[in-house]
Amino acid sequence: MKIALIGLGGIAQKAYLPFITQLEGVEWVFCTRNAETLGLLAQKYKIRETYTDYQQLIHANIDAVMIHSATQSHLEIASFFLSNGIATFVDKPLAANAHDCETLYELSSRKQTPLYVGFNRRHIPLFNQHLIGVQSGMPHTPLLSLRWEKHRFNQPGDIRTFIFDDFIHPLDSVNIYAQPDVQDLQITSQWDTTQNQLGRLDVQWQQQGSLLHASMNRLFGTTQERVSANFANQSYEFSNFTEGTLWQLDKAEKLQAKDWMPMLTTKGFDSMIQEWLGVVKTGHMPSSLVERNLATHQLAEAICQHVLAQKTRKMH
Repeated sequence: MKIALIGLGGIAQKAYLPFITQLEGVEWVFCTRNAETLGLLAQKYKIRETYTDYQQLIHANIDAVMIHSATQSHLEIASFFLSNGIATFVDKPLAANAHDCETLYELSSRKQTPLYVGFNRRHIPLFNQHLIGVQSGMPHTPLLSLRWEKHRFNQPGDIRTFIFDDFIHPLDSVNIYAQPDVQDLQITSQWDTTQNQLGRLDVQWQQQGSLLHASMNRLFGTTQERVSANFANQSYEFSNFTEGTLWQLDKAEKLQAKDWMPMLTTKGFDSMIQEWLGVVKTGHMPSSLVERNLATHQLAEAICQHVLAQKTRKMH
């Protein structure tokens, strides 16, 4: 299997290259416009074939591409490869608006070519070991509530960047039933008045008996991520991707990821990449994945429009 990696910036270098270059049975091709970075990383990971122009990759006999470039380039690059019938992975978000996401999935369907979106938090081993079936939208016992918090220190931002580039993580992680719009949602926002930027966003709704809540505060005291889930008389809290607590029978039990598990595995990248490689091998992606990917971006767009309207009303 031969796969090209497009865009070799911070995310690719930190989250993907250390792991994927160790996989057996995959030949990697690197592509980035920065020739110096391309040379250094090709040497470091012993990559023989490199390109500075992604369009030249159609001559490289590749089976698939993985796109890690800036969000604003996703539509153009993904369209090119889907049009050429090449299975395509795009690191989240697929695009910075719902219309472009819908356009890409229409093209994917027309060309019968898989389009995979990299949401690693769907694949956290510790969470999925205990919250069985939750991330697939089929909890093994009735899920009463799921709350996902992702906070940052002193990083308020403009509405669309805040929601699509960052808040989409907790939003997708609780969007297990593929809610596509803001009907029956509670949406609250807070603003950094010194910069007139979005500081905090909370979105909550109830679906199939589960109370779902995504929260992001980018005016928090530190960067952290917390997850809690409740079933009848059984409650989980995770302070990060490697440890948590289970309360049941009025007792607490500490939960821990396996000591030997590498960091990128604990963050879900291992399982996510294995799922993606399965898509490449079969040439098929489950319709449930397509539906959720679309729904999360559509919901993000609807929230963007709602928050923008909230801001406009406050200004007047």
